[in-house]
Formats: sequence, structure tokens, C-alpha cells
Amino acid sequence: MRAVERVPDADGAQSPFAAFGLSGTPGTDAFWAAAAPVSVPSGDGGWLTLFLRRGGPAVVTFESWPEPVPLARWRDTDCWYAQVPLPARFRATYRFVVGDASCADPLNPAGMGGDRSVTATPDAPPQPHWPSVGADDVLPLPRTRVRWPAGRLGGRRTVRVHPVGGGGPVVLLLDGDDWLYLHPAMAAFDAAVAAGDVPPVTLVFVPSRDRLAEFGCRPELWESVRDELLPLVAESEVPADPDRLVVAGQSLGGLSALYAALEFPELVSRVACQSGSFWWTPGAMELPDPLGGPVGGAVGGAVGGAVAARLRERPAPAGLRIAFDLGEHETRMRPHCELVEELTRRSGATVRVSRSAAHHDRAGWRHSLLRDVAWALG
Repeated sequence: MRAVERVPDADGAQSPFAAFGLSGTPGTDAFWAAAAPVSVPSGDGGWLTLFLRRGGPAVVTFESWPEPVPLARWRDTDCWYAQVPLPARFRATYRFVVGDASCADPLNPAGMGGDRSVTATPDAPPQPHWPSVGADDVLPLPRTRVRWPAGRLGGRRTVRVHPVGGGGPVVLLLDGDDWLYLHPAMAAFDAAVAAGDVPPVTLVFVPSRDRLAEFGCRPELWESVRDELLPLVAESEVPADPDRLVVAGQSLGGLSALYAALEFPELVSRVACQSGSFWWTPGAMELPDPLGGPVGGAVGGAVGGAVAARLRERPAPAGLRIAFDLGEHETRMRPHCELVEELTRRSGATVRVSRSAAHHDRAGWRHSLLRDVAWALG
């Protein structure tokens, strides 16, 4: 991603912000009162998005794009800015980095935790039920919590449980702390169930400590969920139906969710998987490019990785119902995901495939999380 700076005329008559509809003298109180992130068509089918910050130098970084963009200063004012090309249909998490510290964009009401914000191009589809959360807002937490021993995983952890609409089928949300503290999944599910878009469910927010170790097709995680966590949920006096359990996971969590359905079919038969890391094999992280393997067998780096190799050897268990979603802009993930989607379909599973207006970013997975959990429950 490359910042685009418009050089002013020699007489300085026009600021680079006029094209974005911002009038007034940059740096004045009147200018800042109207300032906000704004996008205009870039002429190539995408968008040019203006990010502004009042103060000193900073860098804007995006969760799903590799290159940070430094802000430029407008003359001798306190106005720092970047004009960033974004693709069509795009939603992303971003933050300002100042030295070693990160902060949300104070000009953007769509915050995400205390140090992040969310931007979306004008053509990005809406995400109903997800409330805007300011950087200073504190998200509510479920009242019920259990202490999961997680002995097989190396340490006790706290799990929050929330019955939505009176409770119902158990929905295990992997990376549960992200869905608790950054993205308001509790409020979103409450709104979706109230609107009739999702049936009543019981959310179980499953935290992780070492994602690569725990989600890398590791049986100990699912043995601990089966033998330790779910009995605690059953004893918590929260209405829950573990016989209609859905596992929802993203990235490595999506990999682990499908792995659980393949290896623990008596436990998991319904999955909502967003951007599953199906490039994964036991040695993939030691490769120079873990995602870059050729189409082939079960060697490290092969398209589809360990899960594709497993599906070639044995079909998915009968009764599997799985929704796959992938960001439209995740071009390097696509071959891995498409192969696993097709192999899962061929094995006889009930499969739904969709694409979201995002890159590899939780901000883009939010709508598909609600939609796909509802679909997985039939």
C-alpha cells in the first residue's frame, strides 16, 4: 500500500483536502470540527481514502495490509495526513502508531477496542447488528464465567458464557477474547437474535494463549474442550444445548474448527469458518513462504496443507455442515481455501461458500460470523 500525496500549487491556494470535501483552513478549529476519514473514487474502480491526525508525526497501519503508511505534515500546521488507495468493497482495522504506542483514530467514531478503528469504503456492504464502538467505550461482559483448567493446554483460563435470547445451541467462539474486548460480538448476537436473523444460542468465548500451537491441528485442544470445558458450561446453570454445537473460527481458528469436525465428529458437526489457514502443515512456519507451496500432496507448503491431505485420504464424517467464507482480497489464501472447500464438498458434507468485502481482518468477518452461525444451525 502506498500513500499518495498531492503537491500543492506554487502559490499554495488550494490544500490537498479540497477534493475530499473538506473546506476551511487546514489546522484551524473549524477545519478539525469537520474532519473525518473520507473516501473519493480513485478513477481505477477503487477509492482514495484520506486519514487525518492532529498533533505530530505518526504512521497508519492496517491489520490486513503489510505496509505501514507514514503521515505527511501540511505545511507548518498541526495537520498530518495520508491519502491511501484502497480497493473496492473493502473494510479494515487500522491504528495510528506514534513511537512505540498505538491509538485509535479520534476523528473516527467507529472504534475497535482502545487502540483501533475501522474504515470501510462507501461500496462496502453493511454489517447489520454490529454497533459502532468508540475508543473510550467499555464493552459489556457476560455475567457468567467458568474457570477452565485446560490442563492439556498448559494452564487455567477464564471463559465467559452468554445466553442469547434465553440460550440454546452452544456456539464456541474461538479467539474469544478478541470477540469480547475488541469486537462487540455479545451485543451483535443479542441484536441479531432479537431481529430474528439468528436463533437463540449460548455463546462460549474460548480464549487462546498460543494460537499457532493450540490451533495447529492439535488434538489436545479438542480433548480439553470435550472433557473439561463443556462439562463446566453444562454446570454453569446457563441454558445451553451442547448437542447442537457450532464452532466458529477465523484464520488458524478456522483451520482448527474444521480439524475438530474431521477428527472429533461426535463433538463437532457444525462449523462457521472464515479465512481458514488451510496452508498449514506441521512444518509450514519453517518455510520461507508458508503460503506459497505448489498444488500437490501433503508436503509442507502444498495447497490445502494438512487438511487437504486428510480429506484426500478419508472423506469428511457424515452429517458435517460447514460454512466457508473468505475475503475477496485474500488472493494468496484463495487457492488453499478453494481446494479445501471443494474437497469437503466432494466428501458429501453440506457446504456453503461465500466471500466477504475484506482482506484477512476480523473487521471483515463480523457479518459472516452471524450469518454463518445461523446457517450452520439450519
